[in-house]
Amino acid sequence: MKLIKSDIVIIGAGLTGLTIAYLLRKQNISVKIVEARERIGGRIHTKYSDTLAPQEMGATWFGSKHTALVALLNELNLGVFKQELGGKAIYEAISTSPPQLVALPPNNEPSYRIQGGTTTLIQALRNQLDDNQLFFNQTIETIENQVDGVSIQSKTHHFKASKVISTLPPNLFLNTISVTPPLPDSIVTVGKQTHTWMGESIKISLTYKTPFWRTNSSGTIVSNVGPIPEMYDHSNFENNRFCLKGFLNGTYFSIKKAERLELIMKQVEKYYGSQARDFLTYEETVWRNEKFTFSDYESHILPHQNNGHPIFRQAFLDGKLWIAGSETADKFPGYMDGAVRSAKFVVAYLQA
Repeated sequence: MKLIKSDIVIIGAGLTGLTIAYLLRKQNISVKIVEARERIGGRIHTKYSDTLAPQEMGATWFGSKHTALVALLNELNLGVFKQELGGKAIYEAISTSPPQLVALPPNNEPSYRIQGGTTTLIQALRNQLDDNQLFFNQTIETIENQVDGVSIQSKTHHFKASKVISTLPPNLFLNTISVTPPLPDSIVTVGKQTHTWMGESIKISLTYKTPFWRTNSSGTIVSNVGPIPEMYDHSNFENNRFCLKGFLNGTYFSIKKAERLELIMKQVEKYYGSQARDFLTYEETVWRNEKFTFSDYESHILPHQNNGHPIFRQAFLDGKLWIAGSETADKFPGYMDGAVRSAKFVVAYLQA
């Protein structure tokens, strides 16, 4: 088993983990990031093609109130643009009435997207790291408190550090990593009853040659009937590659991809006719089936339950273990802004 030594080991190369490493880069602190996937980003995942609009399979939108994220984007010189809603929306109230095209009120708090796709932020943070700081395909199995630091092990690597920071969703962390000595019942109970943001979401995306929905219709869809509750025009910033992106009801996680696609087609065909089937590509991510994001709960969990709980703002294992990540932030937990805030909080304590 290969031994890797570092001052700090970060578990997870998502937005929180990469931001922590970015904030520590000038402190002469050695940092290693271990990632279970073959890619960085975690729940930020943009699918790219040379000829298609970037397709967001994960975190996408933010607002001007998300000041921690906005400050980071400005610092990295990343451009943003408003989400296009249009002046009207397709609204489907009940199954027994046809969908209607309704006027949208003025939007005083617009949502924004990152030019080039959300993964542009992840790549900008990655560019601040050396190649030897990132370890892929490393599923951490054990963390052990020792006199001279903390031991972190995967099947193939043994990491030795002064401190370890987990950025995994708390429920996933507690269900998949064995900690010695055992963590207090208080954090185990709260952590296992903490909602995993986006864990039940199914993100869907359809690319097209032309934005036909902009002619006498709308790319904004709101439906109480479903199975798509929301869908939006997700064409690129340059407005030359066209896409519809939305959510599928999470209850469809267990059926096959082809079945989900047919359900989607039947719904969008109601709004746009047969041209809806002339899509170039269909992409989806069923986050419940992503084992490095979601772990089943032991009991029923409500949306946002325990997100931002105060217990996450303390260290464990004699100050050597931090449980960070978007769900743990004191403001905007679950959002990208929460991920950045969590990173800043932990770094502030490490530097204190």
